[in-house]
Amino acid sequence: MKVLCLLALLASSLPAKDPLARRIGHTDPSKYMRLTGPATHLGADHIFLELLLDPDVFHTNLVMFHRGVIPPKCGIGNHFQYGLEDCFVIFDNEAQFTVNGRTARLEGPVAVPATLGGSHALYNPTDKPTEWLNIVVSKVKGVAGDIINLGDDRAGAPLDPKPAFMSAPLRRNLLRPVEHMNGGSGTVQYRRALTSDMFATNWAYLDHIVLPPGASVGRHRHMGLEEVFYVMNGQGSVTVNKESADIQKGDAVPVFLQEVHSFQNTGTEDLELLVVGVSLEKGKLDSTDVPAGTGRRGE
Repeated sequence: MKVLCLLALLASSLPAKDPLARRIGHTDPSKYMRLTGPATHLGADHIFLELLLDPDVFHTNLVMFHRGVIPPKCGIGNHFQYGLEDCFVIFDNEAQFTVNGRTARLEGPVAVPATLGGSHALYNPTDKPTEWLNIVVSKVKGVAGDIINLGDDRAGAPLDPKPAFMSAPLRRNLLRPVEHMNGGSGTVQYRRALTSDMFATNWAYLDHIVLPPGASVGRHRHMGLEEVFYVMNGQGSVTVNKESADIQKGDAVPVFLQEVHSFQNTGTEDLELLVVGVSLEKGKLDSTDVPAGTGRRGE
């Protein structure tokens, strides 16, 4: 399967799982790969991307977490995926999304899920590059299932005035205040943008969190859930068990099963996070706060 071959190629240069500082994926445009043809599902011209995290280190069915750029008049062609669910995120500019044959133009930042068995595509009709992120979860771990390219790059496709599919704008005015989140300090702004009910696979959620300077998300763990925290803006620090590391815009932080983790804004501007949750079992979401100085050995 071409997708799995691409994953193997991209994963060959990823860092080892441990320690924490080495397992964090860093967005680096100098490492972007130029993809075209079947690798873009016969999309218009080409795209650029890098795989930020090795899917083999996850216990859950996270298949792909990659970051890239859709250049002007380029994109990902229309295709069906029968064993995978995607979520396309654009951070700036705008893009033309197609889901199940319906096409609409959306402004970033926004997330658009493509659920199991449906068709989808992404095209940049503008004269500027669009920064994007793609997250993929499989129905069965390690199995991509059938993928059918439709030979349609969606350039010039007719547009609906309003989208006829799910989308989750990642605007800050949609967030709501949460005091002392998971026992942390200060007040953060939070929203669950996508829920597990919107997916057929073990996607748990897509969350959007903003931590003002000095605020934190306290220590907590998930017994049957793994997460990836992508830094949309700002800088801070993450602690996983007993390890800490600095993070900044473009970093992707994986948190595995049962790991105690917390986040702190150590900078002078807001720390903005996009959080991907994937469950071991569909619909099973769990979280346990862990007060400082407690926990099992190694935490």
